[in-house]
Amino acid sequence: MADRSYKVLMIDDDEVIAQTTAEYFNMFDVKTAYVTSYDDAVSFLDKNLVDLLLLDINLGDKSGFDLCRKVREEYDMPIFFISARTSDDDVLIALNIGGDDYIKKPYTLNVLLAKVKAVLGRYAKAKDEKSDRGNSSFSDLLSDDIRLDVNMHKLVCKDESVSLKAMEYKLLYYLMENRGRVVTKDELLKNVWDDEFVGEGTLAVHVRHLREKIEKDPKNPDIIKTIWGVGYMIEETPSK
Repeated sequence: MADRSYKVLMIDDDEVIAQTTAEYFNMFDVKTAYVTSYDDAVSFLDKNLVDLLLLDINLGDKSGFDLCRKVREEYDMPIFFISARTSDDDVLIALNIGGDDYIKKPYTLNVLLAKVKAVLGRYAKAKDEKSDRGNSSFSDLLSDDIRLDVNMHKLVCKDESVSLKAMEYKLLYYLMENRGRVVTKDELLKNVWDDEFVGEGTLAVHVRHLREKIEKDPKNPDIIKTIWGVGYMIEETPSK
């Protein structure tokens, strides 16, 4: 099966800029793909693993700001805005909704590549350190035949791997790290998302998606229990 992991996804409605940037990055072994629309970006992210986004604000009839908000609901990755728009308002919006940097066009490819490599290096190191801590912090068994692989960010169900999106993994990891106690909705929103634009609706959607992957009957869950009016919990001893 083809490798569907990419270091960078370039999203820009100017195909020449997008293609040129992607080709330059690939020359230096930073595996990069590009798309030119909001919808193509959503589809690409649903089918591939991406470590970092380069995101233009103007995407035809849709906005890079809207795409950033959507990405932040499901994925945990650095996002660099790249735009010819130079107003302070645009910069502040980009950073406040989850952007990690704002780079003004025209940009120099070698400088952009250096910025991307530096962030990817720090991000990979932090993820490795978190995985190392996770290996010893709690049992990864969810049930007799389901476990969480903290190194690969995957579920293993009856010896078959089930991929998790980044925010699904973070949510499940946090619940497991705190198994045996009720975790409130506010605590999850603060510690898993850390994003003022995310609300209880987003949390409920992610819990539902997790249940569809780990529960025998998602409508009557045995693993992720709902504590009505409060939050969720995973019991200390996995249900049988």
